[in-house]
Amino acid sequence: MKISKKISREIVKKVFLPSCLFVLFLALYLVYKVKWSASISPELHQGLRKYSLTVMILTIGFIAQRAIGAVTIWYKEIIASQTKTRLDDELIPLVRRTLKIVAWIMVLLVILPLYGINISVLITTLGVSSLAIALAAQDTIANIIAGFMIMIDKPFRAGDKIKLPSGETVEVLDIGVRRSKFLGPDQAIIIVPNLDLSKSKIVNYTYGDERKKGV
Repeated sequence: MKISKKISREIVKKVFLPSCLFVLFLALYLVYKVKWSASISPELHQGLRKYSLTVMILTIGFIAQRAIGAVTIWYKEIIASQTKTRLDDELIPLVRRTLKIVAWIMVLLVILPLYGINISVLITTLGVSSLAIALAAQDTIANIIAGFMIMIDKPFRAGDKIKLPSGETVEVLDIGVRRSKFLGPDQAIIIVPNLDLSKSKIVNYTYGDERKKGV
């Protein structure tokens, strides 16, 4: 309960200031719209409207960034801290950075049309670039997905004694984001991509021992 209250305070603390700024800018814009917009020239009105919307959109982006940071902190403190695997702990920084980048790209795509910039070409370029990155990183993505599946299916856990597809009998040391680490019989560290593990047969001696003992 104390941890939950602490995280809630952190979330409020992170989004409070940008939220107040947004409310302030919105209030000023509404006052301008009601009292002053009719008394100024259309050109000046268009300029003020453009810059006001820009500031408010940037503020929303800032709120989204802070909220993403707060939610990932909550997940790390409440959810990830209760799991045995380190996979989610290692993925949290990557997910946080990715979500923040996506948020600011969305902000940019909303702001650019205000200044007469055609974003269709930019969207096409982003789509092609994303496809190229996905193709270049397909092995990495496949290993990350395989790591998630290992975490969900739990064919082995840290500390288990298993036989790898290559035939070595090892102890599981760590299930990583892309690769997992094992301790071999000669005390050497064996590192195997998660995709190879997910596609192959794994013999888990620890599960067998627990079944015999009725655990």
